[in-house]
Amino acid sequence: MNKPNPVPSKVAARPNRALRWLTGLPLAMAAGALAAESITVVSWGGSYARACVEAYHKAFTAETGIEVLLEDYNGGLAQVRAQVDAGAVHWDVVDLEMADGKLACDEGIIEPIDSAQLPPGLNGEAPMDDYMPGAVSECGPGALFYSTIYAYNTRYIQGSPPTTIEDFFDLEKFPGRRGMRRSPLANLEFALMADGVPLDQVYAVLDTEAGLERAFRKLDSIKDQVVWWEAGAQPPQMLADGEVLMSTAYNGRIFNAQVLERQPFVIVWDGQVLDIDGPLAIVSGTSRLEAARQFVRFANRPTSMAYVSKYISYSPTRESAKALVDKHWETGIDMAPHMPTAPENMKRALQSDWRWWSDHRDEMNERFSAWLIR
Repeated sequence: MNKPNPVPSKVAARPNRALRWLTGLPLAMAAGALAAESITVVSWGGSYARACVEAYHKAFTAETGIEVLLEDYNGGLAQVRAQVDAGAVHWDVVDLEMADGKLACDEGIIEPIDSAQLPPGLNGEAPMDDYMPGAVSECGPGALFYSTIYAYNTRYIQGSPPTTIEDFFDLEKFPGRRGMRRSPLANLEFALMADGVPLDQVYAVLDTEAGLERAFRKLDSIKDQVVWWEAGAQPPQMLADGEVLMSTAYNGRIFNAQVLERQPFVIVWDGQVLDIDGPLAIVSGTSRLEAARQFVRFANRPTSMAYVSKYISYSPTRESAKALVDKHWETGIDMAPHMPTAPENMKRALQSDWRWWSDHRDEMNERFSAWLIR
């Protein structure tokens, strides 16, 4: 995923003017689509957005006749706030991170979603019994699990390869540049885990001034070797080009580069930060409210969630959808072992605390921005 609220930059601040895909409609008919009933859905772009298009956007259009116009962004709430404040809402549904979803709901800039009113499980289970623990907020459910991991290109690794999160920060053993997202999210957790903090104490340590200073000191140790990325498509490209020796990345983006582009990448699951993508949030003030609600209900069907895993290695948040995770649509690879929630990949995984980030996001962004320019 492109997949947390990035620190603003000149690149990230540019408005997205292009419609990336028009699902269920030839490009030549785009002008006609704008006149028909349609909604604009904003997501993370790249292979993740394409997976959603194939998994359920097209099926939604076929069932309802409502066209889906897809735009991409790099996360955050700035554009949503601006549209709502100006009373000029042109985004209808936005794929948010859980922490941003709670913030947006608290601010009243998205419509709250009653998870109990969403579709039942495959066997008729009540929605609240079907979502996995931690996947539902007061304002709506998350749709899938993804992880921020780090990966390397075997072409550029000499000798024994890296296997732990500590290795990512070891410039003596593995000299070379590192790719990291231009955001404190996951980076602070990686730093503390690499500095020896047990997984079950990471957020307790981050809750202290001494813990924050410890995290930034660890980041300081590699800062002059970091290439910062903002979009999820960038790490695979940087690894392929040899621009960096290792890079943090979203696991699904690396998986797709491995199986579709035959890139010799290796994912290091040790210290992965497991997170939940969602909710699919309806922007307050949209004039297409009912169509947006239909889309959100459709996207939260167990089948819609599970079919995403046919195209990218992100796993559903509904128990009844897990049984539908099958093989990759093009290569026939069994997808279950590549899910971030697979037991083998979860041996030393940190579950991201989206509630902590919702409470501390603005403060951490300010502190991270100040650290970047120091």
